Amino acid sequence: MNTSHSHETMIVAGLNLIQQAMSIFDSDLRLVLVNRPMQQMFNIPNDLAKPGIHFHDLIYYLAERGEYGDVDDLEEFVTARVQLARAFEAHYMERTRSNGRVISVEGAPLPEGGWVTVYTDITETKSQEALLRARSEVLSEQVLARSEELASTNRALASSNAALEETKHQLTQMEARTRLTTQMMPAHIAHIDLEQRYTFSNRRLPDVMPGSTEDIIGLTTAEALGPETFAVITPYVQSAFRGKASVFEFTHEPSSRRIRIALTPDQTDDEVNGVYVLSMDVTEETQTRVALQQTRRREMAAQLTSGLAHDFSNLLTIILGMQGKLERLEDLPIDADPLISATLAAARRGGSLLHRIADMTGPRNFTPRPTRLSTFLNELVTMASPTLGQDHKLNIEQNVPEGTFNIDSGMLQDSLLNLILNARDATPPGGSISISVRAVQDTWLELEVADTGSGFSEAALTQALNPFFTTKGGEGSGLGLAMVYDMTKLAGGDLRLFNDDGAHVAIRLPLRAAQSQVPAGLVLLVEDSEDLRTSIRDILVAQGHLVLEATSVHEAEALLASLPDIAYVLSDIHLSGTRTGLDLAKIVRRPITLMTSLPLHDPLYQEGLAHGAFLQKPFDSDALRAALANSVFKDDRHE
Repeated sequence: MNTSHSHETMIVAGLNLIQQAMSIFDSDLRLVLVNRPMQQMFNIPNDLAKPGIHFHDLIYYLAERGEYGDVDDLEEFVTARVQLARAFEAHYMERTRSNGRVISVEGAPLPEGGWVTVYTDITETKSQEALLRARSEVLSEQVLARSEELASTNRALASSNAALEETKHQLTQMEARTRLTTQMMPAHIAHIDLEQRYTFSNRRLPDVMPGSTEDIIGLTTAEALGPETFAVITPYVQSAFRGKASVFEFTHEPSSRRIRIALTPDQTDDEVNGVYVLSMDVTEETQTRVALQQTRRREMAAQLTSGLAHDFSNLLTIILGMQGKLERLEDLPIDADPLISATLAAARRGGSLLHRIADMTGPRNFTPRPTRLSTFLNELVTMASPTLGQDHKLNIEQNVPEGTFNIDSGMLQDSLLNLILNARDATPPGGSISISVRAVQDTWLELEVADTGSGFSEAALTQALNPFFTTKGGEGSGLGLAMVYDMTKLAGGDLRLFNDDGAHVAIRLPLRAAQSQVPAGLVLLVEDSEDLRTSIRDILVAQGHLVLEATSVHEAEALLASLPDIAYVLSDIHLSGTRTGLDLAKIVRRPITLMTSLPLHDPLYQEGLAHGAFLQKPFDSDALRAALANSVFKDDRHE
């Protein structure tokens, strides 16, 4: 049962039972509620009693029917009333309606904006006052009776006013709680009317679509979201106006964020009054989903190709063996040698191709680690330069984003080296290759490799990412760009090709800043090698930490039990004795980093990922600092 809806229904029912007419408008001059006595007193049709109706429309209707007497300029009169409402102040007045009835009008502002107005028919009271002024002896008995009736009416009125005050208090509290709850949601919640104008917003739009304004009530969707986003969502909004709910995703171009929007019709008795809008930033979810999909594709490809690769490997082995025998035979025809050599070369090339297919489809873990881009690029230049020789120049853009980022440096290095070699092959001697790095809207890390060659052909632009497509004839395997694309998707990123004075390949990876600093504290170092322990202790002390040392899990447990001030635990995964660093990670209640030289596919490594951060040996001071920071991050997530 929806408790909030039940309470709201009860309040509305209670307001309909009081004798006074009442209306509530919000700070945008939009109707929140009119009770039934209000509708009956002023003969308000249902269409004008719906929440969201503008104050202007209701006043226009009443003035047009003569509620305010003869009005020379109807539009001017209504505009003046709207201006008074925008500067609303508490007031009390009495006036005679066109039907001769006398009403009192009392208005009070609400704490969150808007106001409540109460209308009371005081015709009988006024009649009694007239009788009292007549001072007629003949009417004295009637006056006495009227006085008693008035006293009774006043008591009833006082009771109704008290109930009204309590209702107003409850409404104010309910509105405040609702606003607080929606403002705490990590999403944008809003309502738009049939003119696509916002009537409610929890002010979280800038959190979902960076660069947007938070004050959007009264704005249209086109004004609040901009023309590009408006064009994307309009077909779905129109569908919601026809009563069809929908959920869709799109990329918010100004921020490069991936947005998911759910539209739910605000529908009563088959009539749509507007649309509820829920918008969420699902960029990280999408990046993770893309990576998972690529992993599943690799697994399927591995299953399909593993058996074929095994059979072809056997056949190639037989061919190589038979050709080797032929090569050793005597008295062969003169033209046999080149044929045998060509067959051997083709078989060896087939074996090399099988190995590349295995690399492409085989298991590969995406392992992001804190990496400083400037250092990474310097190492890349060192590795790539010998392959370029003197004929090509490699340029690195200087405006590299500062800081440390979580990336799989090995996977990214393989991708960039592949692209550099492709650019070298496509660029004539004397040409240049450039690498630029930039952050895109705090969402993506974009690395672009460009050359001064002739660019991609039309066929290459559309097919170059497909396995086995090559423009190098017999010299190319057609797997280079396909492997780069595979590794990029595995990281949750994207890749695009285009021409601009040469060929350009842009890799976009999720931008994840690494925590590179941790507060100095007491570190428990668990390592059974004295030489290693001494070296690691010196690094920790240089970083400002105090260090306690243990050589086994048993010693570490004793220190942890007696010293609650230990802030970090740094342990080798392999220790003397029967218990390992992994056993320690399972019981420790502090951030822990496990040092290891295990390969990524080792079961012990995979099990350890769930319990702490890993630090791959060998490591330097920066890697150790980043690993400690990562352990704090993982420990916070587990909390």
